[in-house]
Amino acid sequence: MIPTAWYLILAATLFVIGGAGVLLRRNVLIVLMSLELMLNSVTINLLAFGHVLQDLRGQIIAIFVIAITAAEVAVALGILVALLRNKNTLEVDELTVLKG
Repeated sequence: MIPTAWYLILAATLFVIGGAGVLLRRNVLIVLMSLELMLNSVTINLLAFGHVLQDLRGQIIAIFVIAITAAEVAVALGILVALLRNKNTLEVDELTVLKG
């Protein structure tokens, strides 16, 4: 059996890598992938604690997180396609379309 600490270390590592990607990268696609890493780390934590506590609520919430993540990806990719058609770039600094 794998100790729970290993799951927590994996989740913390994924969260730190995702946070660094969100803060340091300027490509919108890389930022979205980094957000996905962060949400996956949350899912790993939910599953690990649900297993340790012998509670199915962690798994149920993890399924909801995965479903919300899939919806977020669909909407974000639609926005990215629209931005790419208008601006021909995916750099965060150059995208000022949504400013009022």
